[in-house]
Amino acid sequence: MFVNEIFYSLQGEGANAGCAAVFVRLAGCNLACSYCDTDFVDGREMSPGAIAQHIWQYPARFLIWTGGEPTLQLTDEITAYFHELGYYQAIETNGTRPLPKGIDYISCSPKPEAIMLLDRNFPDGVDEFRFPLGIDTPLPPSVDALPPARHYLVSPIFVGDDAMQLDLAAVERCVAFVKATPPWRLSVQMHKLIHIP
Repeated sequence: MFVNEIFYSLQGEGANAGCAAVFVRLAGCNLACSYCDTDFVDGREMSPGAIAQHIWQYPARFLIWTGGEPTLQLTDEITAYFHELGYYQAIETNGTRPLPKGIDYISCSPKPEAIMLLDRNFPDGVDEFRFPLGIDTPLPPSVDALPPARHYLVSPIFVGDDAMQLDLAAVERCVAFVKATPPWRLSVQMHKLIHIP
């Protein structure tokens, strides 16, 4: 697998915000979102065994596959391997591709390219939808137009050269959207507001 970075921190957004987790950020993405804050080109080849050996030092057994787009590299065999090691596995996906078997928690942040693929890729639904909202991004579709989810969240897009600057106009747009369309909720990216090592 081509790994961009591995780190231990708190989940900074979504319904699991504040939970200790091991993050395995995989390199490579099939989209090029202008507001993305991740370098998907750099990384190093690591076998699943090497990843497991590296992350075993951390006390949490909550593993988050993130990226890039993790479905470009994850397979049924890899998720089964980490289940055997006792990991509860979440994925952060853009929704454009089907998932491997064995994912315990699905966080889907669909981009416009994925909207027409969601019913096909998630016939049983997801745990959470997280839509990034900026001042000029499309609003999420209605809940009835999406596969079922336990949580429907919008997050303000961060701006600046490093995508780490809070855009107050985006926050205001998120707040107005949530107030107008329950059951949507606001999810601010805590890890960008404060440094969480």
